[in-house]
Amino acid sequence: MTERTEGGESRTNEGEQAIVTGGTRGIGEAIVRSLAAQGMSVVMVGRSDTALREAADRVRSRVQGAELRLERADLSLVGDVRALADRLAETTSPSVVINNAAVTADIRARTEEGNQLTLATNHLAPYVLMRTLAEAATGRPARFVVVGASPSVLRRFPVDLDDLHAQGARVLSRFPSLRPFAAYARTKNMNTMFVYSLARRLVDTGITVNGAHPGIIARTGLSRDARGLEKVLTTMVQLNPFRKMPEQGADNPVWVATDPGLDGVNGRFFVDRKDVVTPDHTLSPERCEALWERSAELVGMAP
Repeated sequence: MTERTEGGESRTNEGEQAIVTGGTRGIGEAIVRSLAAQGMSVVMVGRSDTALREAADRVRSRVQGAELRLERADLSLVGDVRALADRLAETTSPSVVINNAAVTADIRARTEEGNQLTLATNHLAPYVLMRTLAEAATGRPARFVVVGASPSVLRRFPVDLDDLHAQGARVLSRFPSLRPFAAYARTKNMNTMFVYSLARRLVDTGITVNGAHPGIIARTGLSRDARGLEKVLTTMVQLNPFRKMPEQGADNPVWVATDPGLDGVNGRFFVDRKDVVTPDHTLSPERCEALWERSAELVGMAP
């Protein structure tokens, strides 16, 4: 008989390993809980030891026997991400890797390594982590999933390949308070372009990579530092009657990562469990390759 958890999910993936970034709150924590309920051993990646322990306690309180490993890393720092990736490459054999971590920050905010904070966390971190894990997992099947954003919203925010650090402020928006959101939107388009570039490199390896939009989600904390018009916009989104709770937002990424019907599906983007077409500016192989190469330069990896 198939064992079922409190939430009614069957433990269909008993013994498999998963890695989830941004796993200490909101959608990320809900993803960890769902994968653990399916029987996976889950590596939770977060920035704070305290937040990791508290999130793990919440997951274990709802998923009996949840097997969790806690990994602290500051995903805004390439050095931290590289060390994390090397540790995980040596100690895990994940069948699922989900990049969920994301921030919205002031466009002037820079990390100690000199990268714009939103760019570093939202794009460079998954670039380093997933590239490293993919290269280490040769011959082992796995599904990589990058949690993205609404393709229809992102259509108006093409990546400026000559300004990855989003320093062209007025090009982002003539309203200063909306510039952090515009920079965030660009990085989510970078996520989509990264998916396509990595997917082309993973053909016939047994590893697939796809993008997944969780929907409009309440209680993510993503824009907790928003100001001005961005704060107004965020408030309107949070009051949207069609918004989802984190558990609902986790559904699409987890489905992309685990559904047997998606075996071998590679280089796609899914919204509400449907394969969708992303904006034209994300589809150009030339643009995707240019972003890949410039990202490699920023993180010190061979293109």
